[in-house]
Amino acid sequence: MSKIHHTVGQPLAHESARLHVTGEALYTDDLPEQQGTLHAALGLSHRAHAAIVSMDLSKVRAAPGVVEVVCLDDVPGEKYVGAYVHDEPVFADGHVQYVGQPLFAVAAVSHDAARRAAQLAEVQYQDLEPVLSADAGAERESYVLPPVRISRGDVQAELGKARHRHQGRLYCGGQEQFYLEGQVAYAQPGENDEMLVYSSTQHPTEMQGMIAHMLGRPLHAVRVQCRRMGGGFGGKESQSWPFATAAALLAWRTGRPVKLRPDRDDDFMITGKRHDFSASYDVSYDDQGVIGAVSFEQRLRCGYSADLSGAVADRQVFHTDNAYYLPAFDILSLRVKTNTQSNTAFRGFGGPQGILCIEYALDDIARRLGLDPLDVRKRNFYGVDERNVTPYDTVLEDNVIHQLVDQLETSCDYRRRRDEIRRFNADSKVLKKGLSLVPVKFGISFTATHLNQAGALVHVYTDGSILVNHGGTEMGQGLNTKVAQIVAEEFGVGIGQVRASGTDTSKVANTSATAASTGTDLNGKAAQDACRKIKAALAAFAADQYGCDEQHIRFQGGQVHCGNRVIPFRELVQKAYMARVPLWSSGFYKTPKIHYDMKTLTGRPFYYFVYAAACSEVVIDTLTGENRLLRTDILYDAGRPINPAVDLGQIEGGFIQGAGWLTSEELWWDEQGALKTHAPSTYKVPSVSDCPDHFKVEFFDNGNTENNIYQSKAMGEPPLPLAISVFLAIRDAIASVAEPRADIPLDAPATAERILQTLDAVAPGRFSLAAGTRVEAGMPAETVELSAEPGGGTVQ
Repeated sequence: MSKIHHTVGQPLAHESARLHVTGEALYTDDLPEQQGTLHAALGLSHRAHAAIVSMDLSKVRAAPGVVEVVCLDDVPGEKYVGAYVHDEPVFADGHVQYVGQPLFAVAAVSHDAARRAAQLAEVQYQDLEPVLSADAGAERESYVLPPVRISRGDVQAELGKARHRHQGRLYCGGQEQFYLEGQVAYAQPGENDEMLVYSSTQHPTEMQGMIAHMLGRPLHAVRVQCRRMGGGFGGKESQSWPFATAAALLAWRTGRPVKLRPDRDDDFMITGKRHDFSASYDVSYDDQGVIGAVSFEQRLRCGYSADLSGAVADRQVFHTDNAYYLPAFDILSLRVKTNTQSNTAFRGFGGPQGILCIEYALDDIARRLGLDPLDVRKRNFYGVDERNVTPYDTVLEDNVIHQLVDQLETSCDYRRRRDEIRRFNADSKVLKKGLSLVPVKFGISFTATHLNQAGALVHVYTDGSILVNHGGTEMGQGLNTKVAQIVAEEFGVGIGQVRASGTDTSKVANTSATAASTGTDLNGKAAQDACRKIKAALAAFAADQYGCDEQHIRFQGGQVHCGNRVIPFRELVQKAYMARVPLWSSGFYKTPKIHYDMKTLTGRPFYYFVYAAACSEVVIDTLTGENRLLRTDILYDAGRPINPAVDLGQIEGGFIQGAGWLTSEELWWDEQGALKTHAPSTYKVPSVSDCPDHFKVEFFDNGNTENNIYQSKAMGEPPLPLAISVFLAIRDAIASVAEPRADIPLDAPATAERILQTLDAVAPGRFSLAAGTRVEAGMPAETVELSAEPGGGTVQ
């Protein structure tokens, strides 16, 4: 609880919590439909890479209930769009580049009629050879964007003279955003060819631009609104566009409102995911595990188009150091083109991938030297006054990783538990435990400098109530709650007097995406700027009206303190209105200090850093490959939290989402490039039962050295890579059955199959009992509930 502020710092309920629980919260698909609304569906490619020989849509047009069918030739404006590079056709242009690429759109009188009609297209293909993996694409030098390399020092010389040196590799799969609310857009045509589009999107301004360019209309003729989303996680930053543009095009052609809501399978097939990647490394180090030099080659599977892959790959590079000083390094980033969905933003935006690379390498170093991985990590930490320059030439000014990790190491009782786990594993023949403590240093800001800006609009009404509109979008993360708290704090009123309205491009223009963990930082500051302009006008009026010092007027407790006088806020507002004092204002904020050269990837891309650490303990079943997360302790540097309750939920949710990425969420394409894990029945996200019984999150007592909003720090993305501790704990458990100092070739996600494969690789023949065999002799006295399957079960 804040000792200084009255609203900021308080664990207030989410502003839409009651609406969520009662079902009254309106999402895009819940909006009342206008009379005459049509429903749309997309016709999708069934080939990964092929020329379109012919496409006969006559049966689609003749299907019951169909009103209109459109393809690329029907687009009146720009036929290609894209977040940065306009390399994505609105519909396929002569050939298809992945299974699931939209070929056309159909509008019909009902959702089912549109979907049924879309299946009737007759398309003839001439197949071309697809490229389906990052490694295959890299071997062909197939890239969506040119490779990027940064380096420091003579890496090869340092590698050559090292006392210890080894090479390693890692593969890590992608991740589906799996938002609770799928992609959806509802387009309503207006007069003078205007278009209003309700879109479930993290970036209304980008959707506005893509729709306007596609229709050949100016931006002022297109308005995009988003009241809330049922989750986004990056999947709705750029890739809401196929649905928003198709709905708008059909609405423009028919003159009728059009809603487009794909079913979950089509959503999976059409949209991009977290980038999967393969990485190889060459590292040198001394007897204590201190890195002398390291070389990385990172191959990201970007999919068929650029989308946001350049920025994602850059951030992977920026986070490959994580919390460690690298004296000499060479990092090569390959942005590989494949005939798969165009991969896109996902919580962490490349950062988790970069952190995983260095953590995997450090884990290998510790194992090869027979040292505790935590000790090796601590020896490689950034220093405070030296060894404090990042690979992108930023000098760390706010480093607290030493104190934070020391505190967590003590509070989670790391050393004692490490000894207990050794004893457990020595006595247990079937179940093996593992432990890992992983730090995170996460940079906060958009790496594209121009995006670090925000606007807000604040209205104070004559009854003292306040409405705030800002450029951020609410996707369940509590952004509107925090901005409302900031506004209430600025005016010294209760939170009940403030309401945040839905994002609307006609209210705040030229907004940035709600992404990069900057939602509260940017929009909170913009709202604060607007509030202070209004307060300045009110203070000047009060000083003139009551003869007090303008500089000492305070807004607090629903009152305005003016010298010895105390005026109710509402009363002052009413009097100011009568005196024609403006009671509304716009606000603007741009993040200071940041800059970097996109060609060299050097400068200061981040305003500040979030520091955190997690210690996770797991148990694996060596007969079935199953694993369970038993305990997690997290210490998180949130600065001065604006809403500790909301922030706690973000940390817990982000961590569990990261654990899903690294343990159970496996995307699988067949040899023809068709995604086969495209529904909840085939794609396993974590559930409540996957949360550990002991799940402790604490805030590290620390402010923000930069002038961020109320000294807070970001929440959205930094918690996710803390789940690398779960993956490495599984690796630690597997290592307990291997020879000392052996390699543990575990790729991610650590599914049951991969765990069994790795067990067989490190201990051939020892764990080849058939599933279903019950092992009882020699089991430990401790009881661990792992699974209901035979061979897992309750061990006694």
